[in-house]
Amino acid sequence: MNFELEPELVQMQTMVRDFAHDVVEPRAHEIETTNRVPDDLMRQAAELGLFGLSIPEAYGGVGLGMVGRCAVYEALGHAHMGFGGVISAHASIGTSGLVKLGTEEQKRRYLPRMATGELITGFAITEPSSGSDAANIKTKAVKHGDSFVLSGTKHYISNAPIAGLLTVIALTDAALGPRGMSAFLVEMNAPGVRVGKIDEKMGQKGALSAEVIFEECEVPAANLLGRENEGYKEALKILTNGRVGIAARASGAMEHLIELSTAHAKTREQFGRPIAEFQAVQFMLAEMAADLETSRALWQKVAWMVDEGADVQKMASIAKLHATEALSRVADKAVQIAGGMGYMKDYPVERWYRDQRLLRIYEGTSEIQKLIIARALLA
Repeated sequence: MNFELEPELVQMQTMVRDFAHDVVEPRAHEIETTNRVPDDLMRQAAELGLFGLSIPEAYGGVGLGMVGRCAVYEALGHAHMGFGGVISAHASIGTSGLVKLGTEEQKRRYLPRMATGELITGFAITEPSSGSDAANIKTKAVKHGDSFVLSGTKHYISNAPIAGLLTVIALTDAALGPRGMSAFLVEMNAPGVRVGKIDEKMGQKGALSAEVIFEECEVPAANLLGRENEGYKEALKILTNGRVGIAARASGAMEHLIELSTAHAKTREQFGRPIAEFQAVQFMLAEMAADLETSRALWQKVAWMVDEGADVQKMASIAKLHATEALSRVADKAVQIAGGMGYMKDYPVERWYRDQRLLRIYEGTSEIQKLIIARALLA
């Protein structure tokens, strides 16, 4: 087994990690206070190709496989998690459906602008009545001539306030239940689309989400993504692959927290010596390192399986479950090592402690991941 990345990929990973450390993190306070990712950071992200990671080169993207994308996501995990959330919501679940299922005309119309960040995207499946129960969506799409008319409400939709395009899952045949769902490419400036109030979240400032209301929104039949009534099946595949990216981002965040914690432990003195000399602190650092390395090994394996065309439903859930739960443990230890300072807003681990909590919820809660794993074992 060879876990070494190709030299070109190592170079890109290093470039993104340097960008995260040297450019994004120094702007963390600005992102926190304004709840926005500054436009100049978005432009620099576009110049690095971060918006086009999964988009083929033929459409202006970088065209990385899953191993490559996850390597970049891990590097991105070192940046402010709100910034990383904007990028991943676009480059992962916001983009992959169109890349995989889109017609040539759809790809040529949207992908080049998505690759440059001119057109930000998101994925809309969650509703007030359907979070973990994704099969219970109520938004309907009724065929009317050469169009579908969408009616319903989505909520907690990542990137909705800044998106120009959403992949929307809606019922096209209510009698079939989940087997009667379809996916649509919906332009946000279309009549009948309205973005509600921006969500006030505990963390991940700058990664905006909001309710999206569809009021008799007419969508051209040409914007049907994939086959009619196969949207739910494809949505689950999109979410499954997205979970690997979350595991990679969590690994990057762990590595960053370990760096902060070791630096603090070497310089913070108590009882006349650095706290790094105390076994209690050393044990915490060792446990943090073990959580990082196991999480990294998991995302690498699952990303490789995706590139090989394997069914990764169970393994993607294992990778996300382990990495996000591990990140919570690492973040908690980072606060503990920092002591009182770790609870203060002017010290970065306080922000990371808040930000990381969402990873155990979105794109499938830890409990949903356990159900998927258990059902695969019992099948």
